[in-house]
Order: sequence, then structure tokens, then C-alpha cells
Amino acid sequence: MNAVLAPAPRRPIRELPDELVSQIAAGEVVERPASVVRELVDNALDAGARQVTVRLAGGGVRLVCVEDDGCGIDPGQLPLALRRHATSKIASLAELESVATMGFRGEALAAIASVSETTVLSRADGQPHAFLLDGGTGELRPAARTVGTTVEVKELFFRTPARRKFLKSDGTELAHCVEAVRRHALARPEVGFAIWHDGKLVEQWRPAADAAQRLSDVLGRDFMAASLPVAWEGGPLRISGRVGLPDAARARADQQWAWVNGRHVRDKVLGHAVRSAYEDVLHGQRQPVYVLALDIDPTLVDVNVHPTKIEVRFRDSRAVHQAVRHAVEQALAAPRAGLNPSAMSDATAARPPEPPAAMPRWSQPSMAFAAREEAGHRVAELGLLWQPQGRAAEAPASAADAQPSTPAAPLPDGEWPLGRALAQLQGIYILAENAQGLVVVDMHAAHERIVYEQLKSQFGTGGLASQPLLIPATFPATPQELATAEGAGEALRSLGLEITPFSARTLAVRAVPTHLAQADAVELARSVLAELAQHDASHVVQRARDELLATMACHGAVRANRRLGLEEMNALLRRMEVTERSDQCNHGRPTWRQLSLRELDALFLRGR
Repeated sequence: MNAVLAPAPRRPIRELPDELVSQIAAGEVVERPASVVRELVDNALDAGARQVTVRLAGGGVRLVCVEDDGCGIDPGQLPLALRRHATSKIASLAELESVATMGFRGEALAAIASVSETTVLSRADGQPHAFLLDGGTGELRPAARTVGTTVEVKELFFRTPARRKFLKSDGTELAHCVEAVRRHALARPEVGFAIWHDGKLVEQWRPAADAAQRLSDVLGRDFMAASLPVAWEGGPLRISGRVGLPDAARARADQQWAWVNGRHVRDKVLGHAVRSAYEDVLHGQRQPVYVLALDIDPTLVDVNVHPTKIEVRFRDSRAVHQAVRHAVEQALAAPRAGLNPSAMSDATAARPPEPPAAMPRWSQPSMAFAAREEAGHRVAELGLLWQPQGRAAEAPASAADAQPSTPAAPLPDGEWPLGRALAQLQGIYILAENAQGLVVVDMHAAHERIVYEQLKSQFGTGGLASQPLLIPATFPATPQELATAEGAGEALRSLGLEITPFSARTLAVRAVPTHLAQADAVELARSVLAELAQHDASHVVQRARDELLATMACHGAVRANRRLGLEEMNALLRRMEVTERSDQCNHGRPTWRQLSLRELDALFLRGR
């Protein structure tokens, strides 16, 4: 029999000692040495530092020292620096609601000092010398230093040894500290950063002329070669940075950085928005790579959400979600035939030239081909050749052909980004020649993307066709499912679903999308209701529609082993050059690869 725990003795309510309060706060603010590094670098940047040096020992457990050349602290205010809730960042609720600094709570230094040996050495501009404050004794004495501040934290958690047992190896803690500085370096290209560990220089980033140069310095030229610029602005929000090509996606979400007004955050709204922008081009559970900075009116974002300030809350999260998704989609959608899509992180790969800030929109040459018979299919003109095949796609394809279009002026020979078709290999690949060398195109994957984008355009904002069920499928529903079905009726109808109450606790599926007539109606209904309950209805509708159209496009695309003539292959290349997201098929696979003359020369040892 389990022993019954004796009730704890009753104690009177009383105030906790200041030191214990600070140690409790330290449990929230100071998780590991990297937390100390982040807080101290935040303060350095708020002080206007142009150079920040971080010195570590024992992975930051034995020593964290952050030096800056900022404005310094007046000697009369220096003792307040280690007091709880003492800060120069805010003075009223109005300032709290529009915070524009990295720190604002005034509790980080006090929390750090409560669990370590902390000293602050600072010299303010105009002072004849610096002053050193001992966090343990409160002693303040003159010292030598140039203008700026040095905060030294020794023996972290020595006053709370139980916390110290949870720390990892010195190498692991060092890696977290370096990552904390890296995040600041990416957000502040005008500031120089240096990291020393046990007397050795680990990382150094000199002040950069612009954000692109700092990104290249911190993340490497391989990242720049395998990513695209993002630049979007609307109302009080501006989005900048770079997003990785779908080919550069990773198995883990370990290369995803986002900042809001210079503050590194982990935000579900931002993460979901970026992931949704990659839905059309990313395969399986692969994770995109991105570096995004959001500049927004401080009054529209609440940073006082989490003790470590790693989370934020937007006043209009839906507007931010849509803006981020649109910005990333815009960067991914532009045709990129001038960029080598195979550029990956392999250090031995040839470095392709970086894409221009504004990607060009290539003109589609007007071509007309005489009707002829080849390989068992008739080609009357270019428009008929690349129509989706099969009854499922005939209706939208014919509707698109009926729309008038203005032919663009043809590009001169040799200026086509994907080049001129030379031959077809095994009925699968198209070989073409452009100014850079050889282009290899996966015929089915490329045409699948073209058909898919056509179908999306043709459907527009219209709903999907539905098929009534002869016998409605009923299922017991949860209160959330009942509420969602009642409140999202219009969204469900646009998806081709009709879900109505059958009884007080039962829902009935009376119609399903035509192209999913053979699917499990109950499972389909439950999955859609779960999505609608969790995400914005417009996003769920678009994603479900796109999944159906992707299936249709896959069946409608030209199949492997279908022999094409040179005119037909050239027609496909020209369509790729004007089709959004043409670098990947609907399943995230690449549609083409570029082999430069330099790479071909290396294969045959030319010039050696």
C-alpha cells in the first residue's frame, strides 16, 4: 500500500528575501552560459556598441566576459545596474508597449549576479577614469579602462550547485554561446563581434558594409549561392533577408533564423508562414533554410511575453502571417534560369554567380508550329502540345486556351536562359545548350510544374466541384468539430465538402470533392475540420485545393518515354522560363540542372 504523504507544516505568508527572489528569477532568465552571453550582448548593443568582444572559459561556465565600446555607465548609476528591476530602457507603461531596445525588464544582471561572481567595469564618456563594481560586496573603486563597459561573470551557478549539474560538456556549452553571438551578428551587420575561448580566437566578424556581406561572412558563400533574396514592404511592416532554394532544404530545422525589430525570436506564426510558402516546392518533411528580419511598428508587437524574450505576440498575427508567406512565395516564384539550382553546401562545388537583387522576368517567344504527326500524337500548335492530358484536366485546360494572350517579343538566339534544345535522352531528359554550358531537364517534372501552375491560375478563386454521396457518412463528432463545421461552412463548400449536423453529437458528410469520390469521407472530413480549427480557413482551403490540383497535374503531365521533336522540346523550355516555381516539380524534386563549361572541362581534364 502506498504511504500517504504527510501534509506540509503550515507557514505564515511572508516576503521572500531579495537574494532568493533573484535566484528564482535566474531560473527563468539564466538557463545556461549562452543565456548570460545573450543578455550581456543585448545590453552592449543597447549601449550603442560598435565592437563587442566575448571571452569564455570552460564553455562559459568558468567565465563569461563581454566587453563593448558603448556609452558606458555613470559612476553614480553603476550600483543600480545590479539591482532588481532597475533599468534605463523604460520608465512608463507607454514605453513598455513600444519597446525599441533589446533589454527592458532590468532583471538580467541581478539574476546573473545572484548565481555567480559578477563584476562590472565601466567608463562613461567624459569621465576621467573607469569604476569597478564588485557584485558580491557592492564595493565601487576606480579602475582603468577606455569608454565602454566590461561585465565579467565567473563560476556560473556556484551558488546554486543543483543547477550546475544540468549543464552539458564544455564543448556543447561553447557551441550554444557561439550560436547566441551568431544570432546577434546576423542582425547587426554594422557591429563587429569576436569570440575567444580559453585564450584562443574562435570566431570573428568585422563590421560589414551591408546585411548581404554579413550573411556571407557568418553563413558562408555556399549559403548565399543556394538562397534567394527577400525584400517586401507594406504598411508598417518590412521583411528582408534570404530564403534557401528547395534543393538546400535540410532534414532538421537547425538553419532557420528570424528577427523582429532586431530581436531573435522563435515564433510559431513566422515558422508556419514560411513553411506554408514552401508547400508547393518542398518534398516530404524537409525543412527550409531561411534568414528573415521583420521590421514592424513596435506598438504592433508585444515583446513582454517570455522571460528570455525569445517569444513575441503580434497584434494582428494573421496580417503578419500573410505578409511573410507572400514575401517568401514571391522570392521563390520568380523564374531563376540564370541561377544554378544545384548549388549546395559542398565546398568543392563550383561557385555560381549570385543572383541579382531583382530577378528578371523572361519574355516568351511567340512560336507557331505546323500540324504534324509524331510518335503517335498530333501536335497542331504549341498551346495544344502542353495542354494537360486526361479527362480530369480537360475542362480547366480548354478554359485557359480560350483566354486571349499577348505574345511577347522573342529573345535573340543564344539569350534563352535554358538554351536551345539539342536532343532527348532515353525519352526522359532534354539536353539543351545555353551560354553557360549544358542544361539537363527532367521532362515530366518540368511539365508537371507547368500544368500545375496553369491549373491553379485557371481555378482562380472558384471552389472545387463536389459529388453528393448516395448515403451520407455519419460519425460522432467532438464539440470542437461541431463548432468548426457550423462556423466554417463556406470554407468547407469551397473545398467541395458538405458537412451538416445529423444530431446533437453527430455530423453527416453529404458531399465530397469529385476527384476524391473514392476516399474515406469520414477521415477526409475529420482531417479538414482539424485543419480548419487550427489554422486560418483561407490557408486550409488553398492548401487542400493545391493538393488536388497537384494530383491532377501529375496525371496530366507528359510522361517519360514520350518522344518529342526539337520544336516541342524548345517549347517546353520557353514555358519553363516564364512559369513560376519552375525549378521544382510539385513534389519538390528539381526540374533541371546546369553543367557549366568549367565543370565539363574538369570532367575531361582540359587545361591541365
